[in-house]
Parts: sequence; C-alpha cells; structure tokens
Amino acid sequence: MASRLRARNIEPVSSSDLASLPLHAPGHSNGLLDVPKWHFLLNLLVKKELRVRYRGSVLGMLWSYVKPAVQLLVYYMAMGRFLRLSASMTNYVIYLFAGMVMINFFNEVMGNTTRSIVNNAPLVGKIYLPRELFPVSSLWVAFVHFVPQLAVLLLGALVVGWRPTMLNVMAGLLSIAMVAIFALGLGLAFAAWNVMFRDAENLVDLIAMVALWVSPVFYNWSMVQSVVPGWLWNIYQCNPLAMSVELSHYAFWVPTRGVTATRSMAELMPPHWVMWSGLALLISLIILVLGQMVFRANEGKFAQEL
Repeated sequence: MASRLRARNIEPVSSSDLASLPLHAPGHSNGLLDVPKWHFLLNLLVKKELRVRYRGSVLGMLWSYVKPAVQLLVYYMAMGRFLRLSASMTNYVIYLFAGMVMINFFNEVMGNTTRSIVNNAPLVGKIYLPRELFPVSSLWVAFVHFVPQLAVLLLGALVVGWRPTMLNVMAGLLSIAMVAIFALGLGLAFAAWNVMFRDAENLVDLIAMVALWVSPVFYNWSMVQSVVPGWLWNIYQCNPLAMSVELSHYAFWVPTRGVTATRSMAELMPPHWVMWSGLALLISLIILVLGQMVFRANEGKFAQEL
C-alpha cells in the first residue's frame, strides 16, 4: 500500500502525523453564524413545520387571518366599547391591533422556539447539523403567520387615512426586528432549558400571558407614567416589548392622526422614545448573545437527554 501511494506521489500518513493534528470537539459549529450556510435545510425545516401544523386542516393558512381577527374583535369590544377606551382615542382599533400583532409575533416565536429541540428529537439525536437551525426555523414559521396579520393591519390603516413617512416605515421595520431578536434570544435559552426541564414550556406560557399586559397594547403610555415612580418608568421603557409596541404605534397609528405639530407628537409618543428605542434594541442584542451562550453550553447534552 505504501509503495502504491509513493508511486502516485502521495505520502502515507503515520501515527505521529495524526498525533500532531489539533483536536476539535465533535460536531463543532459557530452557532447562529453557521445557519446561513445551511439555508437549504432551513427552508426544508420551515416547510415541514408548516405542513405538519396544517395537516388535516380545512382552512389551512387562513387560520392566520381568522385567529387574530377574532382576538381583535373580542378585545376591541371589551376594552374599546365596554370600558370606553375608544372614546378617548382616535382610531383606537388601529392602536390596539398595531400592538397586538407585535405581541402575537413575540408569543409565537417564544412558544415555537422553546419546543423546537424537543419536537425535533429524532433529528437532533441522529443527524449532525447546527442545532440553532431548529429555533431559527421556528422563528421563520412565526414570521409566515405574522405576515397576514401585518397585511390586515396595513389594510385597516389605509382605510382610516394612513399616510406614512420614511421614518414611520423604518420604525415599523425596527419594531419587527426588535421583537424577532429579543424573542429568538429568549427562545434559544428556553429551548435548551426545555430539554432538561419540561417546566420551561409552562413558564413560557406565563410569559406570553404577562407580555400582553406589561406592554402598552390596550392602554396609553401616559397611564403608566402617571401611576409608577420615575425609576420604574425608566425600567418600563427599557423593555424591548414595550418599545417595539410603541414603534409599531408610531409606524401604523400615528400617521392616521395627521400629526404635524411637535406638540401633538409629544402627546402621542412617550418622552425621549427614540433614545429608549435604541437602548431597548441594544438590550435585545445582549439577550440574543446570552441566549446563544446558554444554548451552546447545553447543546452537548441534547442527544443524551432526548
């Protein structure tokens, strides 16, 4: 064998040569940075999850329109009509739905990503691929369901006179990005914890319930500022969910008010909201990094635990 290799100008590998090679952990990857390299498999995972979710369904993707429409109707009647919040706020239904779509997006990303590793246990245990593909594919599935809700919101805003500027559009895009980053960061951590402790799913359900009420979806920011101390108000504005909802209001609700005066804008948006939005985005990025660290620290145990 050695003579044949030398005849082809190929030097045989000795045991000493192998001993000098650096060692790498099995299945080593660069985490989220490797996900774009696996875009074909990511696309397959998204299609698989959508196909499984709507298997045997008559309406299929139409449920993405029906569910938020019913939710909007119930909350609007309860908060807008019965509690008369719509009487004190122009285009309250747009204000309400602009916040709801962001919270719905956050909750679905959190729920999907938390269960992504457990739900794909056969693939996790048998095939090598970046484990982050599963949470990221769950994020894209949630985005697919988010798009119809966004389309309904845009249609409703246009009906009542939505005339956005480039700043409004940029605020809307930033709101979506902030929710995606923040939810993915939390989802990565909870996906890892859910493999070890199934209680993580129940905790995520509690977070989803609380998220709707700690964000200015039903009420105006001024109602919070008037009843909490200054330090707690500052913490409230650091909340990426609260600021993403405010950015959504600025993108979809404020342009329906025909705001032209600085004074009117000061009444509609919280003080220093641009600064707080930047800080909330920074916090979201930090959460994403920390979530990735938690995920990487535990992914070596996934196959064993599942």
